[in-house]
Amino acid sequence: MTSKKVKVSQVEMIELVLPNDTNILGNLLGGRLMHWIDISAALAAARHCNTVAVTAAVDNLNFHKPIHLGNIVRLKASVNRAFNTSMEVGVRVEIEDITTGEVTHSNSAYLTFVSVDFVTKKTMKVPEIIPETDDEKRRFDQALKRRQQRLSETHGIIQS
Repeated sequence: MTSKKVKVSQVEMIELVLPNDTNILGNLLGGRLMHWIDISAALAAARHCNTVAVTAAVDNLNFHKPIHLGNIVRLKASVNRAFNTSMEVGVRVEIEDITTGEVTHSNSAYLTFVSVDFVTKKTMKVPEIIPETDDEKRRFDQALKRRQQRLSETHGIIQS
């Protein structure tokens, strides 16, 4: 199994917030944003492992800024680290105001995906990921810490 560089699987998805995507206040529905985050992360994971990648977990997702009708939403997804059969994918959500061009950070999310064989439906090993830039290396290191935290919580042990 070949190792892959981070940039090979990165995804940038662009969405326009339309009336059907909003609540009665004219803000993007949280569920719609979660859907877009999941899709962009799944695409990055699938590009990394070249198989079906299914969502196993989503870390905390906080909504820092409302996203309004007519805004452009940019979702940047990247595999932070690959483990045995799973990967952590980070998604950065940015809002672009179509009238001013101003770009602001709205959300970040970390999702865990598992590689699954399309025919047998069994988990598969994923290729190792090679971080190259300082930012990729930082995210690579932080992904291991988040994984250890997730596993400790799963096993009922909270680390301080």
